[in-house]
Amino acid sequence: MGSRRAEPLAEPGSLDRELAEVLAVAQKMTAERDVPALLELLAREGARLMGADRVSIFQLDQERCELRSQVTLDGELIRLDARLGIVGACVMSRQVINVADAQQDQRFYQSVDAQTKYRTKSVLVVPLRTPAGGILGALEALNKKHGSFTANDEQIAEALARQAAIAIEAEAAVPSLKQRLDRLQAENTQLWKEVEGRFSTQNIIGTSQQIQAIVRLIDQIRDSSVDVLITGESGTGKEMVAKALHYNSPRARKPFVAINCAALPENLIESELFGIEKGVATGVERRVGKFEEADGGTIFLDEVGDLTLAAQVKLLRVLQERVVERVGGRTAIPVDVRIIAATNANLDSAMKAGTLRQDLYFRLKVVTIQTPPLRQVREDIPLLVDSFIEKYCEEAGKHRKKLSAGALRRLMQYDWPGNVRELENEIRRLVASTRRTTIGEEDLSESIRAASHEGAASSSMGGRSLKEEVEELEKRRISEALGKCGGNQLKAAKTLLLSRQGFIKKMKRYGIKPS
Repeated sequence: MGSRRAEPLAEPGSLDRELAEVLAVAQKMTAERDVPALLELLAREGARLMGADRVSIFQLDQERCELRSQVTLDGELIRLDARLGIVGACVMSRQVINVADAQQDQRFYQSVDAQTKYRTKSVLVVPLRTPAGGILGALEALNKKHGSFTANDEQIAEALARQAAIAIEAEAAVPSLKQRLDRLQAENTQLWKEVEGRFSTQNIIGTSQQIQAIVRLIDQIRDSSVDVLITGESGTGKEMVAKALHYNSPRARKPFVAINCAALPENLIESELFGIEKGVATGVERRVGKFEEADGGTIFLDEVGDLTLAAQVKLLRVLQERVVERVGGRTAIPVDVRIIAATNANLDSAMKAGTLRQDLYFRLKVVTIQTPPLRQVREDIPLLVDSFIEKYCEEAGKHRKKLSAGALRRLMQYDWPGNVRELENEIRRLVASTRRTTIGEEDLSESIRAASHEGAASSSMGGRSLKEEVEELEKRRISEALGKCGGNQLKAAKTLLLSRQGFIKKMKRYGIKPS
């Protein structure tokens, strides 16, 4: 007996009808989600289509080198060595085997018949192959009711085997996919916690009245989606405030889209903000704008005063009607978006000069936040310095550094034209370039060391001398440290990088009593 019989094809058109029935079976399978039930359906319909007494589906366990009947027509479970029998030969060779008389085939495994009390006559076995070429098992049809299995039956069996392989492979992938999904969801939850923590109001550093007023306002409007206008010099943290507004609002899990209007070429501003339709110009494809990207979330328009008057008209419409219209389009597209605008320009002067529409200005400033320049909140400099030192020492894997009293005094005296951004860059440079634990005056940038600011601190901070301001700062820092450490003087001293005795001396000098 050969491995495959060269049977003549059935009458013209019969194969087409049979394959059409296979397609109908496949369509039934798509409605069945339970894999065992799906394979049982396939076995039952396969026996009917091929006129077989029974159809079994074997799954290969490669680790155990074992074949296990996934489904048999009579519900019996069969297990056998994957190297034995005609089914094993099919799996090992990955070839279709069609045997007219199994009892005369030397590959036939008699023990299965002995176990099941069944007499096998004709056998048709096709491998269950994956699209990638792997082998999952085999589909076996037994005892053709009329004659032997034909070439048509082989094609039907192979079509059904492909469906079985898809179902088995998909079922095997589910646990790993679920595990991966669970891991991704856990990572996503953790990332959201980190993002929301990073942009919480606690990360807006400062104890000055101006900074605390900003923090209180953000907290007051946290449940609102009201539009906000942020004004202030460059480097004063306008984008940080915008992110704090977004991540402390109901829109926190939706997009935060930031765009610098001043950095956009004039001819691209409208298409970037509002999108563009295909065919407006040669080679132009349809593209959504930043407002559509931010749908459900917040759009941050930095340097909003640099928008063209044409873009301002469209922006005004978005503010009033919450719809956008793409360049070259005629359809109004609704958007659910919160608008936070920021500028370092004098908008009153811009209105007088005719470069800013008055109606847009009043529409934007529903709530206004002004970020102060660093020279107006000098008392926050030590806190900012500590935060930046900790951040960049940790990033660089270095031991915690500290500033000498002279270096801190210089930083307090400097006017910081670049504001907090300039201070942060200076600390980043100092951490990277200074090998000593203590950063001295000589390590500071030349512009800071050379700056002469006699009386600058006293004139901007109530007319007090620098010594008085430093003493006031030390008193406040010591009290804050004690409060955070529950009155534990040793822990409080460590947070300020002081010895316990030095800490106690300062407490006595300033008349601070432990709580």
